[in-house]
Amino acid sequence: MGRAARITLIVAAALASLGFLALAVWQVQRLGWKEDLIARVERQVHADPVGPPARISKGDEYRRLRLRGHFEPREVLVQATTELGGGYWVLVPLRLDDGTTVLVNRGFVPPERRAPEQHAAPTGLVEIIGLLRLTETGGGPLRKNVPSEGRWYSRDVASIAAQLKLSGPVARYFVDEAADPVQPLRYPRPGLTVIRFANNHAVYAATWLALAAMAAAAVFYLVREERRRVLS
Repeated sequence: MGRAARITLIVAAALASLGFLALAVWQVQRLGWKEDLIARVERQVHADPVGPPARISKGDEYRRLRLRGHFEPREVLVQATTELGGGYWVLVPLRLDDGTTVLVNRGFVPPERRAPEQHAAPTGLVEIIGLLRLTETGGGPLRKNVPSEGRWYSRDVASIAAQLKLSGPVARYFVDEAADPVQPLRYPRPGLTVIRFANNHAVYAATWLALAAMAAAAVFYLVREERRRVLS
């Protein structure tokens, strides 16, 4: 290997070491962000429920809400996979006293209970406690929603509101109804929201640091060998 090639290899190893180090720093930053997110969500899911917000941001997801209103006699079924197996989420519009409509995910039903008469929403004034969820636009992985055929793979608030022809203002979020302590085994089965965040950033940071150290060791070895060649 010629001297120019050896110098090129040293430079490449040095750049690789710096790149790996930058990735390690980025993962440390991501670790801090993820830990803050987990702590915030933990506080929100255990906090006292509040009324529907006038405006929302990403930081409001999983906030506990208390809603009062009347369910409308229409629904959309969204395909779901839960700890109870495959089936559907039942989304029903709840008309609040101020005229705003909020889509409520009343819970999960298995395929054999998908008929509306088997999980009809209660009539009259109801009070719902649940978690604020941000809209899920488009569909699921590799599967787009097809409203005209009644095939829904995500809880896309705007599209569902249009399909149900909801009038008046519609909240830009939906609410996962909390578990029902009075009827814990009822269908739709509420309280199945999965709150789990993968947090492997410490492992990733350690991996990038190890690679940075290995590349730095290679630079040290190559520089030493080059100096030896020059002095010999």
